[in-house]
Amino acid sequence: MLEIDGLTRHFGATTALDGLTFSVPEGALFGFVGRNGAGKTTAMRIVLGVLSADGGAVRWRGEAIDRRTRARFGYMPEERGLYPKMQVGEQLVHFARLHGLQAAPAAKAADHLLERLGISDRAGDKVEALSLGNQQRVQLAVALVHDPELLVLDEPFSGLDPLGVDVLAEVLRERTRAGVAVLFSSHQLELVERLCDAVAIIEQGRLVADGKVSDLRAKASRHRWELQLEGEALEVVELPDGQDEQALLDEARGRGRVVRFAKHEPPLAELFRDVVEAKAAA
Repeated sequence: MLEIDGLTRHFGATTALDGLTFSVPEGALFGFVGRNGAGKTTAMRIVLGVLSADGGAVRWRGEAIDRRTRARFGYMPEERGLYPKMQVGEQLVHFARLHGLQAAPAAKAADHLLERLGISDRAGDKVEALSLGNQQRVQLAVALVHDPELLVLDEPFSGLDPLGVDVLAEVLRERTRAGVAVLFSSHQLELVERLCDAVAIIEQGRLVADGKVSDLRAKASRHRWELQLEGEALEVVELPDGQDEQALLDEARGRGRVVRFAKHEPPLAELFRDVVEAKAAA
């Protein structure tokens, strides 16, 4: 399990992280969600040792993370971290060797990933000759080539077409089925909702919600009902604590024929807006 425990980080007078705490179980696909500047990239860079924390701790399997532990992690930054003039296959082998693989296993792992990600025909091309989507596939292959125990991915679906998204999603599911913990950030909330076992939502460097999307949705929908009268638009009604939904239904029947009355199950985008706005108003 990856544990992020009370992380704080300041950049001058700016607080990027303010006691951030959550955990990512092994074998889980975990979404990391927040507005631009909320602190997601800062937290990921601390996990990978690219930045240091001013306070708090990061643990893997209950132990403090050192350089040897981080060698077993895979990282995909939002910015391209590739050598543009190096051939794709050569590049994967290079990064695999940096993580300790011998030449033959490194080449085998590179070939397998290029085939799995649908770009084996580009192995001899320079990275700069690839489309942005294919560069993104190469970037993922670099993160995977040494068979990491933990994947930390910053906006991994950026620039991918729908087929590329499907390929990447299935590769990540394969990794989680093998027990790998996957933490990824994305502004594509419909993808996060579709793919993730659980999420953490942060605002201004602090955790504002975390857990299974289904649990967060159930909590948010407890007092919200979808109501539609014949010939009218659907509306979402939020009941005060203690008010019986049957009273709402009776009142609606008095106004006309009810064609829909059901619990409102908000999508992740709505949950995100609700918790972020609540934090801003606090």
